[in-house]
Amino acid sequence: MTQQAMFERRNRTMEKIGKYEIIKKLGEGATSSVYLGHDPFADRDVAIKLVSQDALRNSANGSVMHRLFLNEASLAGKLVHPHIVEIYDAVADEDNAYIVMEYIAGGTLQRFTRADNLLELGDVIEIVYKCARALDFASHLGVIHRDIKPANILVKDDNDIKVTDFGSAALLHTERTIIDGIGTPAYMSPEQHLGKSLNHQTDIYALGVVMFQLLTGRLPFQAGNIAALAYQILNADPPLPSEFRPDIPSEIDVVVRRAIERDPAIRYLTWQRFLDDLAAVASGGAPLTKRGVLETEKFNALRSLSFFRSFSDVELWEVLRFGEWRTAAKSEVIMKEGEPGDFFCILVSGEARITRKLRLLNTLKAGECFGEMAYLGESGKVRTADVTAASDARMLRIPVSALERVSELCRLNFDRAFLRVLVERLTHANSKLAGI
Repeated sequence: MTQQAMFERRNRTMEKIGKYEIIKKLGEGATSSVYLGHDPFADRDVAIKLVSQDALRNSANGSVMHRLFLNEASLAGKLVHPHIVEIYDAVADEDNAYIVMEYIAGGTLQRFTRADNLLELGDVIEIVYKCARALDFASHLGVIHRDIKPANILVKDDNDIKVTDFGSAALLHTERTIIDGIGTPAYMSPEQHLGKSLNHQTDIYALGVVMFQLLTGRLPFQAGNIAALAYQILNADPPLPSEFRPDIPSEIDVVVRRAIERDPAIRYLTWQRFLDDLAAVASGGAPLTKRGVLETEKFNALRSLSFFRSFSDVELWEVLRFGEWRTAAKSEVIMKEGEPGDFFCILVSGEARITRKLRLLNTLKAGECFGEMAYLGESGKVRTADVTAASDARMLRIPVSALERVSELCRLNFDRAFLRVLVERLTHANSKLAGI
């Protein structure tokens, strides 16, 4: 191939990778480059990770790079979660090997690991909670990330996040041999450093280290070389975050310490226990300072309600996006007879009374819905009863118009929940009529 031909081919590559139009280069590493591209068929911007051909052909590391590429490529269309970067496409041909992903414009968490640019405590809890939810979802699909660190967590819209770079993941439900020795030393669990078999607890450890770093601006263990760092991780007790940031309450110290416990038997055994403790901190007595809106407590509250028991995490996060969080003081009228019905509510806490012409029809408790005929009935109908807060109450207010724009699966789960509610109410009414 002539020099001119090589130049023209390189120039075309910069303009296009496969069917994707290249807008600009976002970054470059030792083995791959990442580009901002545009998918003309789906009409969306995408991030394209182009693996270096030299890295794939390298006699020493080429086979490892190839297997890591296959790892990430095999997850295309599988890890669909609101807090995981979606992989749209993967291509390996004679010219290129690349992975096409969702594009997130906000950068990574790395910039919030400096002591002079720390997040508020509430925002750290929020971010870690969302990461934990995402990694719990992945673990149920047999995926262990193995390289959780701030650089692999993208920031979207203040404190919304997306976990990325599953190239190092251990895929438990595959016949492909798992590659050992993968990870970033400062975030690797003791069992990773020892080359032991891994489970989801190694990601819990890494996320605990990320949490420590976001809180304090430093790592729990620091050393001049990898051997000294590994020795500390395997033998030393980590400091408490509050030793470096006095405003950190003891409840957060306890959560971080348990997440980065050296002994897996003492470390959080499940993601759910970790999530429960994070939610407890978020909803504790002293309100945490925050820049963004703290969704952790809201999500956990909805997760515990019977109405949402058939909703997956994906649909529940979607509900939080379009639902409106409302509070009502005792005796406050929430819905009034004769008013147009363009929303319904799910009671999150407290009690509410349904009355018609001052006659009590029902008393609702947390997890029950009211005003649902605005969705189930004909449009334009008016309310047929009053709903009044019987105590201080919290509720999720959902505009009927919002359900026209939600995913099909989310709407199906609402239909299932309302059907279950109607069956329960009919059964209760029949029992009363029968004098049971």
